[in-house]
Amino acid sequence: MSIYRRGGVYWFAFTYRGQRVQRSTRQGNRQVARQLEASFRTALAKGEGGIAAAKPAPAFRDFADQFRKSVETQCAAKPSTVEFYLGKLARLLEFTPLAQARLDKIDEALIDSYVQHRRKTVSPASTNRELATLRKALRLAYEWKIINRVPRIRLLPGERVRTFVLSQQQEGLYLGMAPQPLHDLAMLVLDAGLRVGEVLALQWPDIRLEAFQDAPHGFLHVRDGKTRSAKRTLPLTARVKAILEARQRESRAGWVFTDESGTGPLSRFTVRDQHGTVRRALRLPADAVIHSLRHTMLTRLGEAGVDAFTIMRIAGHSTITVSQKYVHPSREAIGLAIQRLDAANRGLIGSPLNEPKRQLPATVSATVEEPEVDAVPQVV
Repeated sequence: MSIYRRGGVYWFAFTYRGQRVQRSTRQGNRQVARQLEASFRTALAKGEGGIAAAKPAPAFRDFADQFRKSVETQCAAKPSTVEFYLGKLARLLEFTPLAQARLDKIDEALIDSYVQHRRKTVSPASTNRELATLRKALRLAYEWKIINRVPRIRLLPGERVRTFVLSQQQEGLYLGMAPQPLHDLAMLVLDAGLRVGEVLALQWPDIRLEAFQDAPHGFLHVRDGKTRSAKRTLPLTARVKAILEARQRESRAGWVFTDESGTGPLSRFTVRDQHGTVRRALRLPADAVIHSLRHTMLTRLGEAGVDAFTIMRIAGHSTITVSQKYVHPSREAIGLAIQRLDAANRGLIGSPLNEPKRQLPATVSATVEEPEVDAVPQVV
């Protein structure tokens, strides 16, 4: 019996028909607490404990419809996210043992069987995206109290990280060969670091082409995106302002980038296909995907000495951990940082901070507050 002591009294805890039961006996005597637990178990068996028998968990394929509806509701503003989860869900349901399994019977062993099955045909990255979808579905079932445990799902190591960066020469060749609208979209990504989805969602009310404070060429506003941090305002470069002015003169719709009819938003598939044609023509590697343009811009910021916090704001990253990978301080940069620190320290010579402390008599117990410093030069 699961008897334990907490706060001077005994408690009992056990699982009954798939539900966890936990109660305080309000007794400090262990023997009495055991008797109360036994009585409670008997009451449960007779249906007098107030706990209804848990309903059998549905099969994963039956729960899939509920999961689809939840995703479509929660991610209604992000069609690409809905498309992603539904696509991965379809792959999960193709594995019959998983599709037919009851949710409460999906354990680590079954998940490992699925991984072994998928690894024969797809990459670790694709398998991991499917596992992430399965984990999301099972967590939803847990929140809805359909299951009382989410199995541990381990992602596979060995994902290929796309790190391709365009050189200045390659950028010139790429832009020279890129057709419209890829050319203008690529320019915007290379100079503003936007995600492709953020570019496609831009509307003319989000663009200001007149000079404003620290944005001499105007600015753009990202209203929404992948994370909460995606919402941001970014200044424009001169060349991006020029292409936006040209597009605005010819625009017949609310979106900055439109489809062939000029009345609806541009499809990401059009961008993908155009990029693929240019990539093959320039014989760029397979990992030179359209997202590599954003990676190129952020990498250039890091090489130029921009700090991780600024990169985080520009990129719309949710955490600085992601932004830090673009910052690679050189030996010269580290040396310059120490020189600046040394100069700041020398600027404090003669200030109260550098005066010797007064010694108090040994018989006196006291705390001497440090004198305040009016201002410390800020290191930029």
